[in-house]
Amino acid sequence: MLTSVMVFALSFLQSSASPESSLSGLLLRASPIAKGVLLLLLIFSIASWSIIFSKWNMIKRAERGTRAFLERFRSGKKLSDLYMNPESYKGSPVATVFVAGYEEIGNQISGGAREVRSIESIGRVLQAATLDEINRMEKSLSWLATTANASPFIGLFGTVVGIIIAFQGLSGATGSSIQAVAPGIAEALIATAAGIATAVPAAIFYNLFLNRIKNLTTTTDRFGLEFLNFVERHYVKVNV
Repeated sequence: MLTSVMVFALSFLQSSASPESSLSGLLLRASPIAKGVLLLLLIFSIASWSIIFSKWNMIKRAERGTRAFLERFRSGKKLSDLYMNPESYKGSPVATVFVAGYEEIGNQISGGAREVRSIESIGRVLQAATLDEINRMEKSLSWLATTANASPFIGLFGTVVGIIIAFQGLSGATGSSIQAVAPGIAEALIATAAGIATAVPAAIFYNLFLNRIKNLTTTTDRFGLEFLNFVERHYVKVNV
């Protein structure tokens, strides 16, 4: 998306230039390889911005739901009340982990028992649910990392090929001045600019999302320990 915006902005800035030297003219005369590189970068950019918008909304919803859930959990609400209202904390990894732990408690105390049979199994259920939530939150982040790392090199490839083509055309030109190769070099450098424009947002948001997911993961792990302490206090018989 940013790649296309950059192209349009450059076109506007160069609207007063001659048709031969304008950006649109350069793009129209670009080699098939250069056009392929720009198209590939445009696809990377569109996919990256789609992931950025969806991840932003998902993480924001997860953070908001987690704050609301922890506030109610620590206020002394009954576990059954929290379990019966999962929609209030939709998207929260902590709430999902809680549901998994609560259902495991229900499985262990079914039949009228008041103590859980194995707190270790509850811990394993919480850990498995936490790992599932981490994988869910980190899904598609690898695309942003790939875009951030690969886009500059894809653009550089287009630039190198464009410069090679420009200098090859110089051998058949009537003049050997810089004016003969300037349009070809300008065309080639567009690929580098497009690669950078595609990579920068992907790198920024990848690191931002990774940090926020790390904070959510830490909060979820801490809640798992807090939940196990609660289970030990209320569902484990102490032998004196």
